Amino acid sequence: MRVASFFLLPLLSLLITLTGCSRKEREALVIGMDATYPPFEFKDAQGKVSGVSVAIGDEIGKTLGKQVIYENMSFEGLIPALQSGQIDLIISSLTANDQRRKSIDFSDPYVKTGLSILVAKNSTVQSAADLKTPGRKLAVRIATTGEQWCRAELPGAQLVALDTDAACVLEVVNGRVDAWVYDQISVMNYHEQHPDTTRAILAPLREEVWAVGMKKGRDELQAQVNATLARMRAEKVFSKLADQYMAKERDLMKAQGLPFVFE
Repeated sequence: MRVASFFLLPLLSLLITLTGCSRKEREALVIGMDATYPPFEFKDAQGKVSGVSVAIGDEIGKTLGKQVIYENMSFEGLIPALQSGQIDLIISSLTANDQRRKSIDFSDPYVKTGLSILVAKNSTVQSAADLKTPGRKLAVRIATTGEQWCRAELPGAQLVALDTDAACVLEVVNGRVDAWVYDQISVMNYHEQHPDTTRAILAPLREEVWAVGMKKGRDELQAQVNATLARMRAEKVFSKLADQYMAKERDLMKAQGLPFVFE
């Protein structure tokens, strides 16, 4: 019996430790994002995820009284990770649309934006109508609403489907495609980085809203997220985040007569 107890005690201790670990994991709020999209989600100089989306996630964690864990993953993997239970929420500049609502639920919107166009400097594209000219070649980022729009609205275009922003921008910069359809903030920022080889056509092709994604049926969590977003608006938290992360973009959009994303 002494020998059995000698072996059983460490085993019991290990089981208690493992049970405690799994309980802590269940009590944490796991948020998925693709941290390649500044100023909303990106890695800072120390390699830590940061940005507007992280600030929103932290506020939701406060509401729920939970530790927040951020999982950085590819954008196209976010919805499958949510459906499988690997993550609890998606906060990753995710457009809420009818196609995605078939598989997941959304919070109330927190950003209003639109699809726009990053154009090669020497391209003849001057407006959305020009994208319909036969023979157009466009870059699209896989699993984004820009790709969905191009496939639905431009059936005659040749699409180059790529999995990162950087790859899409490079196609435009090098003149291998006429344009890239993406959101206004990104198009502004990438044009600013490549002013000699690109042009930005910011008039929205289509207005869109971003929201927090969650697994279907999590009604209580959805209500808590919505309450957090409402509190953030009431307390002017979004205005403070704009001052911290997006002052340049806000001023540029207002100068062009475009509504800012938090308005």
